[in-house]
Amino acid sequence: MFVLNETRIDPAEGQGKLRALYRDAHAHRYALHLQDTGDVLRHILFLRDANAGVFPIHPDIPALKAREMARAAGCDTIVTAEGVTSLGDVPDSQPRGGVLVQMSSGTTGAPKVITRTWQQISVEVASYAASFKQAQAMTPVIACPVTHSYGLIAGVLVALHRGHTPVIIDTINPKFILRRLREVTRPLLYTSPAMLHTLALLLPKGENLHAAMTSGTVLSEPWFDSIRASTTHLFQQYGCSETGCIAINPDLRQAADIGYALPHLTVRAGTGVEGPAPIAVQVDGSVIETGDLGFAKADGMLVFVARQDDVIDVAGLNVYPQDVEQAALAQPGVSDAVAFGIDDPLAGGRVALLVAGPQADPATLRQQLQTQLAPYQQPTLIQHVATLPRQANGKINRRDIARSLAVEVDA
Repeated sequence: MFVLNETRIDPAEGQGKLRALYRDAHAHRYALHLQDTGDVLRHILFLRDANAGVFPIHPDIPALKAREMARAAGCDTIVTAEGVTSLGDVPDSQPRGGVLVQMSSGTTGAPKVITRTWQQISVEVASYAASFKQAQAMTPVIACPVTHSYGLIAGVLVALHRGHTPVIIDTINPKFILRRLREVTRPLLYTSPAMLHTLALLLPKGENLHAAMTSGTVLSEPWFDSIRASTTHLFQQYGCSETGCIAINPDLRQAADIGYALPHLTVRAGTGVEGPAPIAVQVDGSVIETGDLGFAKADGMLVFVARQDDVIDVAGLNVYPQDVEQAALAQPGVSDAVAFGIDDPLAGGRVALLVAGPQADPATLRQQLQTQLAPYQQPTLIQHVATLPRQANGKINRRDIARSLAVEVDA
């Protein structure tokens, strides 16, 4: 059972129609492009149990684009509100059934097609539920798309595994989300960092969120401070498309502390003594490189340092953007900051810095940073902007910012 907004839904209803719709389901890979969230979950759960291939596509994706994505993902069939449509012969050397298909975020490159077997997901769900004991007595409230692994696997499938009745909210209206949270016993909110930040700003003085999970990006210090002060139990999970959830922090006190590895995984990173190293995950006999840099504390807590692609090489010395950002955010008048690399013909790269805040003055900030950062970390360019170009989930694409800045300078 699950609740959609305010309506209780039994996914077992309509099983006869689904059986008639999906004949020999295990031999097919279906793209689901459905507008109704309840229908999406009914179809996913039925097809999972039938060991079919499933590719959930967000309902806001235009129809033609959805068909292109379905073919690129090796789907031979697409399911819409109008019915089931064959996509014809789709080249795919792998079996079509038995997998959940998703696309990587594309934040650090072109989106990739990721396939994971339902058995692999079942192992992840059991490991997640067993290790994240703090949530056993809480009611999951999922205010993020169930077409994405965060909402579907960590939210819905873990809840059903535990015997919980999850509450799924498919509106982005923060006032509605707050009302539903007040109506649920011990709610644990799964949503984006951006929505958590919005809710923290909307909460009346003296009222806290009972519990919340954040994922997708390490919170900036201003967002972290606001959300931490407004949430009684704050959790964070870290993962990647190829492996699902990798680690969970059961008590988030430092934004970069991304969590303890789930027990079914072996995670390799740097150490607190040696410093950061690439984070890699061993699962099912394969090693997955996450593209992130980090290290493990003595107690096993993983600490995120930077995306490998975001590290700035200044004359052979590594500059981690977060170090520059934290130094900037510590200065009066700076409410948000992002550091990134720009090309330099002599040094290979230099640091650039965008800052926001009504009192953030680049000249003053430059003087302040002289005592806070090493010479090679000093920003060559500091620019004030009204707001930083964050994505809907709160992420920053540093390479896009660098490219757009280069265009502005050239112009």
